[in-house]
Amino acid sequence: MSSDLTQPLNAPLTLPCGLILKNRLVKAAMTEGLAGPDGLPNEQLLRLYRTWAQSGVAVLITGNVMVDGTHLERPGNVILDQELNPSGLAAFTAWAAAGSAHDCQMWMQISHPGRQTQKRANPAPRSASDVGLNLPGGRFARPVPLHPDEIRLLIERYAAAARQAKGCGFSGVQIHAAHGYLISQFLSPQSNRRTDEWGGSLDKRARFLRSIVAAVRAQTGSDFAVSVKLNSSDFQQGGFGADDARQVVRWLEADGVDLIELSGGTYEQPRMLEFDGIDPREDIRLRASTRAREAFFQGFAAELKEEVSVPLMVTGGFRSATGMAEAIAVDGISAIGIGRPLCGDPVCTQKLLRDGEDLPRFERILGNPGGFFGTNSPVKLIKMMASFSVMAWYYDQLVLLGNGQKNDPHPYPFKRLLALERREVQWIKARKTWLARFS
Repeated sequence: MSSDLTQPLNAPLTLPCGLILKNRLVKAAMTEGLAGPDGLPNEQLLRLYRTWAQSGVAVLITGNVMVDGTHLERPGNVILDQELNPSGLAAFTAWAAAGSAHDCQMWMQISHPGRQTQKRANPAPRSASDVGLNLPGGRFARPVPLHPDEIRLLIERYAAAARQAKGCGFSGVQIHAAHGYLISQFLSPQSNRRTDEWGGSLDKRARFLRSIVAAVRAQTGSDFAVSVKLNSSDFQQGGFGADDARQVVRWLEADGVDLIELSGGTYEQPRMLEFDGIDPREDIRLRASTRAREAFFQGFAAELKEEVSVPLMVTGGFRSATGMAEAIAVDGISAIGIGRPLCGDPVCTQKLLRDGEDLPRFERILGNPGGFFGTNSPVKLIKMMASFSVMAWYYDQLVLLGNGQKNDPHPYPFKRLLALERREVQWIKARKTWLARFS
């Protein structure tokens, strides 16, 4: 491949805070599920991130780290909650060091799941309002609306987690405001039915996010990367849409955010995984010149880049060096997020940066199964289970890498889903035993 192809990918990027990324590739956040019952980074996570640090990417963004240990997204979450882990910061320091090798930067994604957590992980979730997830099977509990005092406490928790992350050696944080988690629930008029200062008009629905950004910046200073992961759209009728996203990006730029990653979808409409949800999908507008390209959210980002100067990152669907280079050189995208390819081949980006070699397409191995027993099934429960079984394949790859083993290319998605179920049930039992020591 010619150097003209790889040059845009290898060009450094200076963020508004002054941090310099060595190139334009970022390992996007992916929930790992590898922490022990204490919620601390362990040797599995250190081994996984040491491996990814060799991939050549500029930044490794962790999977979502919970800012409240009583509200988990899934079993195996990392938890940065000083109340539950008062002496655990050394484990985070080791994790930051593991991911900062080879001139790589390590950023922590800080998050709260809100209503988007299965009952076994949290039978009493909190959210903006009492609107439950529209998913079959009874796995998700109806949430209780957060009291204003709880909202203010959560803002403090996000800020405290960011401060501690900086102290442990992380060079940035990403505030997770996408994919249907708590901040995303506040942003969406579908899930936020509040009538107080935290709901109603877009500026009120965005107040939670903007307050977190301000609090995080106040706790970390001007030389620390503060980024936000934001949905370009929820792809749901009556949800957070493209016009909302456009305005929120403008506000975040004014608030001094260093990088905005654009994604999309929720558990109900998982477009970030290239699946359609149970309800009809509502598409965002795409200009014709980018509609046929490979990345899921590139068209919207290209349009938005004409209106704002804040660095934008796009994650989802990129596989070819040509597509990535064009997104940077032609559309003005600042960084490309790489997720699932790094699960199946943790150093595949080395060849991409050096030779322009395309990334592996593991979705072809899995087949994204259609038909009656697949992701296109007319039966809602089967459709949901098929989607989660594909996710389970990627989770399994992280387990193997964390154990120092080679990837397993064989699909067996439903078999892997059952294995995931067993692991998570065992973790919940171990977590309860661990917590009982403090009661």
